[in-house]
Amino acid sequence: MGKTLVQIAQQLQNANKKVQLIYAFNGSGKTRLSRAFKDLIAPKNSEDHNGGEIAPPRNKILYYNAFTEDLFYWDNDLDSDVEPKLKVQPNTFTDWLITLLQELGEDGNIASNFQRYTSSNINPVFNQRYTKKIRNFDEQEVDLVVPAFSEISFQVPINRPVIAAQTDSGASVVDAPIQGQYQIIKISKGEESNFIWSVAYTLLEQAVLIRNEANIANRVTDKFNSLEYVFIDDPVSSLDDGHLIELAVDLAGLIKKSAYVEGKGLKFVITTHSPLFYNVLHNELNNDLKKRNQDGTSSWIYKRGQSEKYRLEKKADGNFDLITSNDHPFSYHLFLLAELRSAIKDGQIKKYHFNFLRNILEKTATFLGYLRWEDLLQTTSDGVPDPFANRILNLSSHSAHSGEEVAEIEESDKERLAQLVSFLGETYRFKKQEAENV
Repeated sequence: MGKTLVQIAQQLQNANKKVQLIYAFNGSGKTRLSRAFKDLIAPKNSEDHNGGEIAPPRNKILYYNAFTEDLFYWDNDLDSDVEPKLKVQPNTFTDWLITLLQELGEDGNIASNFQRYTSSNINPVFNQRYTKKIRNFDEQEVDLVVPAFSEISFQVPINRPVIAAQTDSGASVVDAPIQGQYQIIKISKGEESNFIWSVAYTLLEQAVLIRNEANIANRVTDKFNSLEYVFIDDPVSSLDDGHLIELAVDLAGLIKKSAYVEGKGLKFVITTHSPLFYNVLHNELNNDLKKRNQDGTSSWIYKRGQSEKYRLEKKADGNFDLITSNDHPFSYHLFLLAELRSAIKDGQIKKYHFNFLRNILEKTATFLGYLRWEDLLQTTSDGVPDPFANRILNLSSHSAHSGEEVAEIEESDKERLAQLVSFLGETYRFKKQEAENV
């Protein structure tokens, strides 16, 4: 019998761990789980025990998920040919965030984190407070005060060719930036997501640093004094593997350095659909961490027992299972293969299972050095590649048109998929790793 997301959220709270890491497929309910967890930790209209007033959720929990990105939007203003800028949606949370970033002077660190995870020379620049003229509903011109840190422009240097070296064979010319000259650009969607994560990560760095000051009176701000949880949902959707690993290592290191004594301190919940991100975090969180004290002794600041790792699975009835997975990071292709075998056994083959099969074939082909995943399939008697490869390609495609998303799966397709799964297991000697043992 599965659980509701509210019950899963309650399970996470009851675990009382410093960090809990969850893997789940896209569409399995990760974002909804983050909302359910927030509502559990900081219900709407809850009272602050210190003053009896309504306490905003951010007092107890900071979370990063798909809704966080909705707080930023582009002002293109193509009609007026104004340089594009990324704007912050005004509400109580972003007003609080902007004020806090100003107080802490964190714009430089946000830019550094953004450039680090993009390997880019793009420089994000926050606006200063200014006033502009607008027309109100009565078509009257009025002044509008734009608060500082509510708009971001992205600058790239303007280059010009210069002679780098002169040799007998001619001049070596390179592009070099012109001092003090730049242009404003609109960054890509992936870079935008990365920038928003950089804002969240920089805020998180400050939260950890400030809370690590045991004496509350010495903290530079009281904004994090009541903070209990940080919930992070998939910050890596736009990263290449190299930067993804770097981010995972950084995040794990930050969590491990966060003060946590006898079950008291910041607690983290991280969800992801990325097997690489999950596996890197899994390994990092299995490494204990000591600190050296002033008297020359050392003490533990993190032990692997403070973490818990899970896999979130959505069941056919709409409920969920949260399966513990502490022993080792899972092999993603083996996990997919176990899912395929289970679907075949239960007669529940769906279109997405052909995505799984293609993913397995692609990863296996890369590992074995084949140029094409189709080369792994059986050939016909005259040596022609298996014609079913085209059917796999069609059923596993990600069409942009919703009307093409639902493809009929014929019984012959299901039978052939079952045959291929058996063929792969026998030919390439895949380990039979059942889902519950992942």
